Amino acid sequence: MAEPIPLLQPTPQLPFQAFEDAAAAVRRLTEIYQRNTGFIRAQFQRMLDGDVPAGRVRACYPAIRIATTSFDPIDSRLAYGYVPGPGIYQTTVSRPELFEAYLGEQIGLLMRNHGLPVEIGESAVPIPLHFTFAEGTHVEGSGVEALPRPLRDVFDVPDLAITDDAIVNGTVAPREGEPQPLAPFTAPRVDFSLHRLLHYTGTLPAHFQNYVLFTNYQFYVEEFARRARALMAAGGGDYTAFVEPGNVVTPSGAPAPSCGARPTASLPQMPAYHLVRPDHSGVTLVNIGVGPSNAKTITDHIAVLRPHAWLMLGHCAGLRTTQELGDYVLAHGYVREDHVLDADLPTWVPVPPLAEVQVALEDAVKEVTGLAGWELKKIMRTGTVATIDNRNWELRDHSEPVRRFSQSRAIALDMESATIAANGFRFRVPYGTLLCVSDKPLHGELKLPGMATAFYRRQVQQHLEIGIRALEKLRAMPPERLHSRKLRSFMETAFQ
Repeated sequence: MAEPIPLLQPTPQLPFQAFEDAAAAVRRLTEIYQRNTGFIRAQFQRMLDGDVPAGRVRACYPAIRIATTSFDPIDSRLAYGYVPGPGIYQTTVSRPELFEAYLGEQIGLLMRNHGLPVEIGESAVPIPLHFTFAEGTHVEGSGVEALPRPLRDVFDVPDLAITDDAIVNGTVAPREGEPQPLAPFTAPRVDFSLHRLLHYTGTLPAHFQNYVLFTNYQFYVEEFARRARALMAAGGGDYTAFVEPGNVVTPSGAPAPSCGARPTASLPQMPAYHLVRPDHSGVTLVNIGVGPSNAKTITDHIAVLRPHAWLMLGHCAGLRTTQELGDYVLAHGYVREDHVLDADLPTWVPVPPLAEVQVALEDAVKEVTGLAGWELKKIMRTGTVATIDNRNWELRDHSEPVRRFSQSRAIALDMESATIAANGFRFRVPYGTLLCVSDKPLHGELKLPGMATAFYRRQVQQHLEIGIRALEKLRAMPPERLHSRKLRSFMETAFQ
């Protein structure tokens, strides 16, 4: 019989310890995480230096746990911050320093609502080697290729079997005796997305703000960057910095990026730009490009940061003869023909409008345009947006899709909005959509090249101002009002 492979782990092993102070609990999570990731990195460097570990290297994620035996009534006016009944609830945690404010708030609510301490300790879930390095860390490939043993024989690697969306999809089924989930994402799932964010957007997760704008046109990026740079040069106002792809930072009061900062040689797939506030309540803009695949990909990853709201600002095809180029469409419903989320969120699930977001967007349109009431209807329609995955749907026999659009009462067509809204619904992130009519294909109103450029530049400034102002209105709302139970199901995790 083969000898068991020795397991090299950090010592001493850290048992679960009760905490009655949220800040102290977060500090303990950070201590465990830093110790264990540091241990793995040190063993990896030891291997690169030629001292190959004799056994398998393993260290595990820290975890938060709470146990209750009571059905005692709690203050359920808030939609989160409590567990639904007796049992043991647990979640693994990654990067606690990045989520310090979030973890402190969620743990504090949990202890206050139940009158119980939380327990912090080491889980049994291994930390993959790849996730112990901060995003963007360079590891010399030639050194790894020359190692005498395969990495998988020595270190844990990402395991897709435990990296999924079963919790948020409502399909998780813990085995008998296993703890119930405490948070919407596990640590491996969070790590998976944190490392993808830098790849797709060109900026570190730490720069992302809690209020996010998505767009499908570069014109919006150019206008956002122009505004942000002017704002920084003028002192920044409520914002402390502007961050561009490549993690190029322009601090408030500066006319240019910090010394040594260099833009990326080429833009990433979905570049992100951040107007930063110290408490992460600033605005992030992401150019997702065209198509539902990009829309799903980026929202899958930004969702682990637990933003407070995201909005889609983009261009669409107007489907009604009464619409004019440049009119706005405020979505209050969606026809989902994007097909990228069907396995995670069936199409029979309604994606409802959220009153707080709808009101914020409509009020922002009124303020920026100076129109209200009956006059506002001249430039804005509220209705259903159809999202389709075929950009050239007009080139097939389009009588059948046109009939569907008519039956659904759709007033606009695009390729991203329903995806972003549906993923907001799935991930419990408040969402909204305000589109601008840029063509009317059913009525032969297509833009000539010169018309397109003039149209975009004329409308983008106003449209972007509306989006930013709407997010500022949402930021002024109490969190409990924005994160209401509209987005929560029968059995929810305690953490928002």
